[in-house]
Amino acid sequence: MTITTTNDPDKPTVVLVHGAFAESASWNGVVAALLDDGFPVLAVANPLRGVASDSEYLCSVLAAIDGDIICVGHSYGGSVISNGARGNHQVKALVFVGGFAPDAGESAAELAGRYEGGSLGETLSPVKLPDGSVDLYIRQDRYHAQFAADSSARDAAIMAATQRPIAESALNEASGEPAWKTTPCWFLFGSDDKNIPAEVQRFMAERAGSRRTVELPGGSHSVGIPEAAAVADLIREAAAATR
Repeated sequence: MTITTTNDPDKPTVVLVHGAFAESASWNGVVAALLDDGFPVLAVANPLRGVASDSEYLCSVLAAIDGDIICVGHSYGGSVISNGARGNHQVKALVFVGGFAPDAGESAAELAGRYEGGSLGETLSPVKLPDGSVDLYIRQDRYHAQFAADSSARDAAIMAATQRPIAESALNEASGEPAWKTTPCWFLFGSDDKNIPAEVQRFMAERAGSRRTVELPGGSHSVGIPEAAAVADLIREAAAATR
């Protein structure tokens, strides 16, 4: 049984994968725009426990969907779609929204630090778990400036309060062979991203052979929230190009 439905066989299911320090509701603006266009949509609850295990979870979700799929990943969610969509012929396009696109052997932490401009590390608050592992949150008093500077202070405060932590080990876990080497991809990011510097995003987009790269001036790491319409437009473009 499929977990999404559509009356239009020409429209693929859009699977949205959030990253660290966010949650599935961060896609609400994009979801609303796509539903209005008749796209079936699923915003996945990414476990944020590790690249391999999160990718396996995504694989299970994708297996429950009938028809063509477009995978969209934000931040660490880009690493998850890069791995989780590998070898899946239903996935026709990948869209990276301020997202990591690692090559085999690369980690999110390594990529984020490849060029100057990132300041995430100094804003993190670690929480030690009973098994000795560590979860990471962004300090709420630093969240607006670090993660969501192009959202209102009130919206950023809500996002900070509802953020989901990521396992510290997940940010240092190496990627496997990525799906972007065989699947067409599109990129969108903000010029003022403080988690993944714009220079890193340009590098990843060029390396992945991005069909189109959209850099939004003044955009933060969560640029896809205030600029949900631009994200939806890029997804529509990917759907049309790969139909």
